[in-house]
Amino acid sequence: MVAVVGATASGKSELALDLAEALGGEIVNTDAMAVYRGMDVGTAKTPVAERRGIAHHLLDYLGVKEPLTVAQFQQDARAVIAEVRSRGRVPVLVGGSALYTRAVLDRFKFPGTDEEVRGRLEAELAAVGPATLHERLGRLDPEAATNIRPDNGRRIVRALEVVELTGRPFSATLPKLEYLDAHTVQIGVDIDRPALHERIGQRVDAMFADGLVDEVERLIGEGLREGRTAAVAIGYREVAAYLDGELSLDEARERTVVATRRFARRQDSWFRKDPRIVWVRYDDPRRVEQALAAVGPWAGGPGRQ
Repeated sequence: MVAVVGATASGKSELALDLAEALGGEIVNTDAMAVYRGMDVGTAKTPVAERRGIAHHLLDYLGVKEPLTVAQFQQDARAVIAEVRSRGRVPVLVGGSALYTRAVLDRFKFPGTDEEVRGRLEAELAAVGPATLHERLGRLDPEAATNIRPDNGRRIVRALEVVELTGRPFSATLPKLEYLDAHTVQIGVDIDRPALHERIGQRVDAMFADGLVDEVERLIGEGLREGRTAAVAIGYREVAAYLDGELSLDEARERTVVATRRFARRQDSWFRKDPRIVWVRYDDPRRVEQALAAVGPWAGGPGRQ
């Protein structure tokens, strides 16, 4: 199987479609927010008409009120991958959620959970806010705190829960660089920061022009605010603040750009630590050929190894 990784707005989706066409493959989404029905504009979900007739999996299968854990996603994705491969097709994973991708590709067993500990931490989160808990996490596990946004209360609570239950840093429980299946190739889309920042700005402008505000308003009516996972999506929380009168539309747009650029830097930092990734330039006209060369003997498609 092939996984296309890299920063948001770098061009992963287009490359994944090119590779799926060349390999006789199907797309498996690894973006944590694209799993939600109705979250289309703000997640830059590839429209059906632009999917080139290639099957896409793990999109639109949850409602916005339903939580998603990495453990559940690992189970769902591995089942889909097995089904795709059973039909002689090549799974082409694509998405910017680094931990979700690693959880699917690598040998990774999740630490347990404790409802009492989780409940206590969630109550504390509601009482004091995520910033206070993030400061605590910074003292207990600086590496985890660096990789988790200070406003992502759900992940902060989970990290503190793991630290309390295991006595080890949350970062120590992350997957090791060991593929579950040796027939795995990761292709990274390499893009310089100025070009990426420009593309992110253009993407966010397009999202607002294409109806992001209407999308968020509709999803709030469907329970977006009640969703532990979907509610923290970049763009959605900023637009929700605009709809609440807390921000102007321009402020919501600018904060979305800033948050997306910050997220892209974290994505790039995470992926750069994985020496197994083969990088291709986003603007290289030979990037598909280079990616297929990395795939090696499987580049001929199913049955041509």
